Amino acid sequence: MKKLLVFAACATLCLPLASAQQPVTWRFDSLTQVAGLPATVVGSPKLIDTGIGKAIHFEGHGDTGDAIFLDNLPLAGTLTYTFELIFRPSSAGHPEQRIFHLQEAGSQSRRMFEIRIHDDKWCLDTVAINDPPERAHSGVIMNCDPQHLFPVDRWYAVAAVYDGKILRGFVDGVLQGEIAVTLQPLSKGGTSVGTRFNKRDFFTGDMFSARFTPKTLTPDQFLRVPAKP
Repeated sequence: MKKLLVFAACATLCLPLASAQQPVTWRFDSLTQVAGLPATVVGSPKLIDTGIGKAIHFEGHGDTGDAIFLDNLPLAGTLTYTFELIFRPSSAGHPEQRIFHLQEAGSQSRRMFEIRIHDDKWCLDTVAINDPPERAHSGVIMNCDPQHLFPVDRWYAVAAVYDGKILRGFVDGVLQGEIAVTLQPLSKGGTSVGTRFNKRDFFTGDMFSARFTPKTLTPDQFLRVPAKP
């Protein structure tokens, strides 16, 4: 009887744990929901047709602009992760932009993608910080030398990968930098798309999709910009 009870409990409790270990993909093809999650809209983002499919266009002007907020933090509870985004930065954007922010509730812990614009080219800023944000718990990767600058107004796939010891940032599968950092899993919280969670440094450009995987992926497994039909 005890074995039957253990089996029944596992049948009830273990399945959600297994499903929680699966990748979560968000497609930005609606202004009312993202992957079934209700979206709170700030400003006037627009649903647009592009050569690779529907996307959401954001207009940012420093500390004002368009954004979408979701009451969900898809990397909650996982230490190792791969956080990916397919987006198109615009030449009309401000020099500093926070484009995707995962924020733990009630703390300074966060995971973010930011970009910097230099003479119609951009570089990636990959951020992973735990509270308290001491040096050992803060991982920031930003290389804006000529080798790591990319033309704007094109689609890119970026990735942040944390293996439990090293945070790495990638653009189209190419390593942009890495840093040793001690992180802890995030707990529940929310997500802002197109701005920092406190509505600063808005993004100008287009969002196609994001994916959150609770383990490390290798560059050959990363999302790629879809081919035009």
